Amino acid sequence: MPVIRVDIGKHGLNVEHKKQLIEKLTDAAVEITRIPKQAYIVIINEYDDSNIGVGGVTLDKVRKA
Repeated sequence: MPVIRVDIGKHGLNVEHKKQLIEKLTDAAVEITRIPKQAYIVIINEYDDSNIGVGGVTLDKVRKA
């Protein structure tokens, strides 16, 4: 089973946004690969800005600067 994984900071994605993201990513993958839609798994991992590092500092500090 193909897995599509999205790692994203918490940007206020609500349930509807996540539903749309899952549907569109799956549809695009099916169009390109011709693998049946039912085979795909989509996983969305959301991370706090304090758990993401950019340039050696956490993203929350980058955004405050």
